[in-house]
Amino acid sequence: MILYERRTHINQMILLAADVLLIFGTFRAINFIQRGDWQFGGDYPLFFAVFALLWWIVAGQVTAPTSLDRLTTYSEKFWALVLAFLIHAVVFTAGILLLRVRLLPIRYIVLLYGIAGAAVVSGRLLVAFFYRTYRYRLARPHSRFVIVGASRSGREMHQFLTLHDPVANQFLGFFTDEPVAADTQPLVRGGLADLKDFCEREQVDEMYFALPLNQSELISELSAFADDHFMAFRIVPDFEGTLHKGVNVHYYGRGPILTVRRHPLAFRTNQIAKRGFDLVFSGLVIVGIFPILLPILALLIKLDSPGPVFFKQMRPGKRNKLFPCYKLRTMRTDLSGIELQATKGDARVTRIGRFLRSSSLDEIPQFFNVWLGHMSVVGPRPNMVSQLEEYSKYIHTYTQRHAVTPGITGHAQVNGHRGETRAAGAMEKRVEYDLEYVENWSLLLDMKIIGKTVWNMVAGEKNAY
Repeated sequence: MILYERRTHINQMILLAADVLLIFGTFRAINFIQRGDWQFGGDYPLFFAVFALLWWIVAGQVTAPTSLDRLTTYSEKFWALVLAFLIHAVVFTAGILLLRVRLLPIRYIVLLYGIAGAAVVSGRLLVAFFYRTYRYRLARPHSRFVIVGASRSGREMHQFLTLHDPVANQFLGFFTDEPVAADTQPLVRGGLADLKDFCEREQVDEMYFALPLNQSELISELSAFADDHFMAFRIVPDFEGTLHKGVNVHYYGRGPILTVRRHPLAFRTNQIAKRGFDLVFSGLVIVGIFPILLPILALLIKLDSPGPVFFKQMRPGKRNKLFPCYKLRTMRTDLSGIELQATKGDARVTRIGRFLRSSSLDEIPQFFNVWLGHMSVVGPRPNMVSQLEEYSKYIHTYTQRHAVTPGITGHAQVNGHRGETRAAGAMEKRVEYDLEYVENWSLLLDMKIIGKTVWNMVAGEKNAY
């Protein structure tokens, strides 16, 4: 592993050095195109140094660490380089503007990125082509391999090897005693009892073991068999089969760490990104919308029924910590049952309250909760304390939705799961969507949910009452 990493690092340095030479040639070529000579004076050497250094940093991160690796497709290489040039252009242009450096002519910059981009991308792809031609035709024979077990890890290994290196790797089949999906069945060559005879008959080069790791006796047996028959024995860890749960693997240094549930917001960088987005978004709403909308809604609430404009109720937040959740009042104050969920045709809801609920405008004070850190713009909706106590008793995954900060809008709500939860399976479905959000969070997902929320506010929702 250390030798491989060292070789990959050296390959990366060679490629970056070649990129810098191509970029230098581009600078000189553009000078010749524009002025008709090869002189390279004035501020241009400084711009070249900054441009090349920035490319070294950006490309070293975006296109690393497998630029020469045979397991990266041409398409992946191409788009990685395009992304690197886009990031480079944004950072380079922003730096010029922020530092108020004398701007290069626009025509010069367009020519620079066009020619340099074409040269670097073409050069990288040509290097990859010649490298692979050498590897496939001269440097190594084809490898014939089998996979023991058709678990998810085994199927992913088959897909990875056949997709990324179809010339060098010849897949001979799965061997498993377990039932498999219909699309995998044609690839199964037999059970575990048929494995050894098949390997001897077909002269298999590599055996990938993709069964649960608790089968130590079978691992030892197949490893010894592979050694005796000059085969490479490799283990593809089937953690799901071992733990009987979905798992995710993260690496700290070279050591793998397993988690049985994805949780993107457990990472500090993601927490900072989400909190920053919440502050900006809620700040814009508080400054831009509140001064206009709130006085009108407050007047309508006061004219419609006696009582305060705002309604406050303690709700369970992240890790079940209670916080005061603010809303515009939508119910009469002379009727009891504030801990009861609103129902269709609920007598407690006022006339203006029905409009506020159907348009979700009653939630708008919760942007102050977002600003204070009690809530997020997007997240699982904070249910009542009584609901937490009730549903936690028979939905064992219910409390997992409280692993993140609750939101004003959520993945479940924009997919039609809002309102009453009395129907059988209603809360279970809501929890399912909430956990899907927790496990697959991204800023892009938050943007999509916000977009759907705005659309639902305009179009209306049948369960908003």
